[in-house]
Amino acid sequence: MKIGLVTPYVYPLPGGVNEHVRFLYENLRLRGHDVRILSSSHGLQRSSEGDVIRIGKGFSMPSNGSVGTITFSPRYLSQVRTVLDREKFDLLHFHEPFVPFLSPIVLRQSQSVNVATFHAYGGFSPAYELGKRTLGSYAERLHGRIAVSAAASHFVDRFFPGDYKVIPNGVDVGRFQRAVPIARWQDGTPNVLFVGRLEDRKGLPHLLKAFRLMRKSGVECRLLVVGSGPQEREDRRYVLTRGLHNVEFLGRVTDSEKSQLFRTADVFVSPATGRESFGIVLLEAMAAGTPIVCSDIHGYKGVVQRGRQALLVPPGDSKALAAAIAELVADADLRATMGAAGLVRAEQFSWEQVTAKVEDYYGFVIRRLAAQGQLPIGFNAEIPQPTHATQR
Repeated sequence: MKIGLVTPYVYPLPGGVNEHVRFLYENLRLRGHDVRILSSSHGLQRSSEGDVIRIGKGFSMPSNGSVGTITFSPRYLSQVRTVLDREKFDLLHFHEPFVPFLSPIVLRQSQSVNVATFHAYGGFSPAYELGKRTLGSYAERLHGRIAVSAAASHFVDRFFPGDYKVIPNGVDVGRFQRAVPIARWQDGTPNVLFVGRLEDRKGLPHLLKAFRLMRKSGVECRLLVVGSGPQEREDRRYVLTRGLHNVEFLGRVTDSEKSQLFRTADVFVSPATGRESFGIVLLEAMAAGTPIVCSDIHGYKGVVQRGRQALLVPPGDSKALAAAIAELVADADLRATMGAAGLVRAEQFSWEQVTAKVEDYYGFVIRRLAAQGQLPIGFNAEIPQPTHATQR
């Protein structure tokens, strides 16, 4: 099929949705499909780069406790029509389809089969509350709906009721298994790793407090902090004013360096306070064979199994966080057991398996439309036959 993956965020800037789009693009191509990515520009990117088609400009703005992007162009309608007329997609796959403005406009103009993946999770959302009043007709244009987790499905269903197929995020298992630990930190001191944007919902201040409690109680370890964000100055100030040693802020790193850091870590910690729909970092830790301590929040429960690959603690509880980390730091056998369980679990989330599930769902949606005589005029491919997995 000719497939367009639509991301409202500037591709390929870092972010969970864009990483999802990237691996889905690569693996759909490996499965024989002709795939394009529809995105916007942010700065000086060219309008077209290989299979990446850019429409409009992206602007950063606060969103769901983080920083998101909205896209805009005064010529959106004509630009979108030109692209869709030229590319003639059989299927368009929207990621966060209601983030303004690129995705809703492409959805409105689409003459293709429309499938959407919903990635977000949160509490009350003013944007979605407003959106359910204004975007109902757009939601009706979706022929299929995917959510990356049960938490994400429950969240979006409150605003746009419908049938959601849960298909998780994936992980490039091989990349993490091939990574080599960094010799600099292989000196006998246990390494505790944090990876995430330095913002309130990722919970680094709680980990810093936990690290301080561990140091006071005589637990020897090193804390490696990967990421940047609006809280970085405050986090660094906390470390400095408390005289915490063995805390290293590494900033943003390359994918290759991140893989190595996960392999270097003895314990990975994700102290997020909530609003996590899934937890890709947990997948990455498991793919590296690294045991996990993480918050007991909805988005994480579908990724790790309590006591198998991770110790779960109440969000925001620094004492419980310190106790769980100290337990793993002190018990090499427990780390090895949980790391091995993580490797097995990660294989279930390989991009090969996730892409096969997405492809099966495409086929299900297309066959359903064909049976109802409702295939859009833009669909010109052969109707996919059910696979054994679909039949099961």
